[in-house]
Amino acid sequence: MYYFLSHLSFMDICFTSCVTPKFIGDLLVVRKTISYENCMLQVFAVHFLGMIEVLILTVMAFDRYVAICRPLHYMVVMNRTKCHLLMLAAWAGGAAHSFPQFSIAILLPFCGPNKIDHYFCDIFPLLKVACTDTYITGVLILANSGIVTLVTFVVLFVSYVKILLTLRTHSAEGRRKALTTCGSHVTVIVLFFGPAIFSYLRPPTTFPEDKIFSLFYTIIAPMFNPLIYTLRNAEMKSVMRKVWC
Repeated sequence: MYYFLSHLSFMDICFTSCVTPKFIGDLLVVRKTISYENCMLQVFAVHFLGMIEVLILTVMAFDRYVAICRPLHYMVVMNRTKCHLLMLAAWAGGAAHSFPQFSIAILLPFCGPNKIDHYFCDIFPLLKVACTDTYITGVLILANSGIVTLVTFVVLFVSYVKILLTLRTHSAEGRRKALTTCGSHVTVIVLFFGPAIFSYLRPPTTFPEDKIFSLFYTIIAPMFNPLIYTLRNAEMKSVMRKVWC
């Protein structure tokens, strides 16, 4: 679990660093601008790192499923080699998702005024200012981003349903430990996937609320992940009590 948490923490740092520094800088100035090259780089980085984070969360759910539902097989199923392969697959999945998005964005023609109603460059706001028919492009993006997000969420949901069904045969102490372990992960999934599903699993259009929902998966979720996982660790809680008291 901590092996995957270390990768998740690294992805959180990289993912939020694509958006947050520019966002904070824009709050301090009246005229908020970004070059075309940096905008395209931001589109690629957000989708590449974001998809890796989604897949890491999925791998973590599988790890918890094996630990709780197949405890005697855990060391065989989740050995170090397979953990490395799962992380490699997450990076490959991020590349497979982001390169089509980047290719679509870089081929869009822009005639001006190139003003988007968002705090970072994302594919739907760019479609709105493109001076061409973007219907087919929007369908392709929906198939790429929306369906991937939905399928991943369904896999996570099914995993935790199976875990809950398995817990019925466990002792009260076993159920408490399992729910404590899974509670932090479910919290992170809700914070990340809820807004992401709203943002991408819909027709290619933009709403004023997009900026609020995007804050959750670009800034708030990465910021709270260390706190959420730290508070479920007994040793960390003990040290924090000593420091505060």
